Amino acid sequence: MTGLKNAGGALIARLTSALQKHPRRASAALAAVLLTGGSGAFAVANLGPDPADLPVRTLIEPVASLAQGHDLAELTDLQAFSLYRNETTRSNDTAESLLQRLGIADPQAAAFMRSDEAVRQNVLSRAGRLVSAETTADHQLTALTVRWAPDEDGTFRRLTVERVDGKLQTKIETGKLTASPRLAGGVIRSTFYAASDAADIPENVSMQMADIFEGQLDFRRGLRKGDRFAVVYESLEADGEPLRAGRVLSTEFLNNGKAHQAIWFQEDGKKGSYYTLDGKSLQQAYLSYPVEFSRISSNFSMRLHPIQKTWRAHLGTDFAAPTGTKVRTVGDGTVSFAGVQNGYGNVIFVEHANQHTTVYAHLSRIDVRQGQHVDQGDIIGAVGSTGWATGPHLHFEFREKGEQRDPLTIAQITDAAKPISKSARAAFDKQAAQMRIELNAGTQAVAVASAR
Repeated sequence: MTGLKNAGGALIARLTSALQKHPRRASAALAAVLLTGGSGAFAVANLGPDPADLPVRTLIEPVASLAQGHDLAELTDLQAFSLYRNETTRSNDTAESLLQRLGIADPQAAAFMRSDEAVRQNVLSRAGRLVSAETTADHQLTALTVRWAPDEDGTFRRLTVERVDGKLQTKIETGKLTASPRLAGGVIRSTFYAASDAADIPENVSMQMADIFEGQLDFRRGLRKGDRFAVVYESLEADGEPLRAGRVLSTEFLNNGKAHQAIWFQEDGKKGSYYTLDGKSLQQAYLSYPVEFSRISSNFSMRLHPIQKTWRAHLGTDFAAPTGTKVRTVGDGTVSFAGVQNGYGNVIFVEHANQHTTVYAHLSRIDVRQGQHVDQGDIIGAVGSTGWATGPHLHFEFREKGEQRDPLTIAQITDAAKPISKSARAAFDKQAAQMRIELNAGTQAVAVASAR
């Protein structure tokens, strides 16, 4: 007992000394743990004492065998326990491959999943769906639950395969997604997307950050090694399990010593937008890129036509990407045409304000109809190789009064966004103050982690 008291006293003394010497580190570590539930995307300082310095005492106590005083039936009952495991479905999954990754050896369950229509339609060959399984001690399936969010309506689907009276059966239910804030951050070593991957930040969150700051930062050529960033975003959860990431709530990027900050704010009855922490709108009229995570394969210039083999003006920009890659509209507008048109193949025309038009061609899929209103960032189709195309890519055009312009210049067109109203200013300032605290905690934690 005396040794335990001495160890406890030594621990308290070291913690007190660490807090006095490093109060900023302590606050950053505490904020990161509170905001991320202990699973943040960056490291924080270890404030505890070195275990090697603590006193060690060895105790030896004889333990009676479990078999003494028990019959065989009682020992068998002790082994009646359940096993649990989580997995994510893959596009090439069969019933056997999925169950094998879950550690399940149950031919009856595999045969049931192959024959059940609900499982075939919603689980097998469906990538990215969250699977939870419960099994007996001998690896027989007790229950299997699959969760996914098919739409942007705030709900998710829950498919359950469970054993009832010795027989397997399936049911599908609908639940409501819950949102909780997550704080993450990273340091630029090579590229922004490499840094966000290293910090386990979801791809759609990284893309939102690039969209938010595209009028201020060049994410392809303007970043420097050592630049830091932090972001607070929504984690959308189903039954307490993170299913996907939602909207970026606030973010900060330190580029070459200059801080760029943004916060999402929505007034009652109005469309939400991003603002600086002092209330200046960051809304751009157009996004720079209609395809996420792609490369430019042909610019707005003269080129040798890949099919006709003649030198012609290329009046758009080609973005190389795999077939099926999502295509988004770069600005608010109305679909004026959606269908097949000559060399464009499957193509969509969107009319915007100020007699601006954007064109999205060679699509493998069209997800909108003529006359439909679309908002900036909405998914309108998918990359393909229809029409005059030698491979999968998106041909993108920007037209002003019917005349083609260089699409890479559209991000320079600013949006005449209205400032925050006087009636909403107090609510905005309160939200901005809270986000400032969270972002400060994030950037401090990133700085501590990168210095180690």
